[in-house]
Amino acid sequence: MKQLLACLMLLSVMLAIPNVHAKEAATMAADPVLEKRVMALAYELRCLVCQNQSLGGSQSEFAIDLRDEIRQQMTQGKSDKQVTDFMVERYGDFILFKPPVKSTTLALWIGPFALLAIGALVLFIHLKRRKRTLNTTPLSDEDHKRAEALLDNK
Repeated sequence: MKQLLACLMLLSVMLAIPNVHAKEAATMAADPVLEKRVMALAYELRCLVCQNQSLGGSQSEFAIDLRDEIRQQMTQGKSDKQVTDFMVERYGDFILFKPPVKSTTLALWIGPFALLAIGALVLFIHLKRRKRTLNTTPLSDEDHKRAEALLDNK
């Protein structure tokens, strides 16, 4: 009886534990200096899948593939600038967290300030119009007495 109870308890514990799937270990360069260089550059590039994370911070398959690509190019002796230029050529300026100021990225740099200025202008115009339309005439004696009567009836 005790053995059956022990088996049932063991079975229930095994069923209660969620299946844990181990992932393959992340690829790393044999040289720690090279790996540090890879990760430093990866944190300067945007993950195009996550968009709010860098390649260094993202765990998406795309980010892992791009980190491997960076590692491979650096192993071949390419500089950080050459690797960055390759990534920009392949994926566009959006892959950079700090895109350069040029005609194609001007909207990224000026857009937020322009929208803020337009919003402030619209608000200012709306408040000016609203102020003009408010009725600022004082209450007549009759309206004043009626208001006092309403307040006294509380």
